[in-house]
Amino acid sequence: MTSSNSPIPACPVGAHVPVAGGLATGGLKYADKIGAEAVQVFVSNPRGWALPEGRPAEDAKLRARTDVPVYIHTPYLVNFGSPSAETLAKSVATVRHSLVRGRAIGARGVVVHTGSAVSQTYDAAMAQVREHVLPLLEEIPEDGPDLLLEPMAGQNNMLCARVEDLGPFFERLEHHPKLGVCFDTCHAFAAGHDLAAPGGVKDTLDALVATVGEGRLKLVHANDSKDPCGSGRDRHENIGAGTIGERPFADLFRHPAVAGVPFIIETPGRAPEPHAKDVETLKRLRDAAPPS
Repeated sequence: MTSSNSPIPACPVGAHVPVAGGLATGGLKYADKIGAEAVQVFVSNPRGWALPEGRPAEDAKLRARTDVPVYIHTPYLVNFGSPSAETLAKSVATVRHSLVRGRAIGARGVVVHTGSAVSQTYDAAMAQVREHVLPLLEEIPEDGPDLLLEPMAGQNNMLCARVEDLGPFFERLEHHPKLGVCFDTCHAFAAGHDLAAPGGVKDTLDALVATVGEGRLKLVHANDSKDPCGSGRDRHENIGAGTIGERPFADLFRHPAVAGVPFIIETPGRAPEPHAKDVETLKRLRDAAPPS
């Protein structure tokens, strides 16, 4: 990882990091081990609703590392499309908690899955998105983190999988200035965007920009896929070892929409060896790409 006095690289490459021992102490130590230039963290249990308070000393350490872009991923249970009033209320509280914690640690963005309608209609679910997410966006101060929508892989009545599905979200959320996108390569591939085909990356990112506008792509989750294009299955693989392959990741770095956008891996394997290799591979592809 870069030192605190180093400039942030173009398209910094990093990882979702474990935070045992503290957000900064554990997270930055792991980032150092794998050569990460950016980090993503959980600030609460990813599979629960508990909302723990931060540790001020750890928060301050992470906030001080201005050379390391930081992002938060909200828990997997969050779903603004759910017909359950309890899930809706807990989703609001959880995302609000992540946004507040994001400001405390100096995070640039808070990633939230776009969710599922479950057993209700798409229109009913999207009405809930507007009702509950727009007020959260309005609460974010100018210097607070952006809220980043992450499209899903396409199963289980998902509200958003293909990049074109982001259009209704941005319309209902009034193209709010604090609204952005996290593009997950495995999700997009599973949803039917053939990133492995010639021109597939360009076509997909062109469609993303045409749907949400320039400058809305704020983060890339760089994950290869264990399954074929259009499978609807969200199973990550290490970079170059899956059905997407290595070349499309090089194509990503060449697209003007990702200029300056951090890449975060969420790839499998016991730490730290496979993650260090994935970070190294992405850095190599980035550094070999011509400027956007």
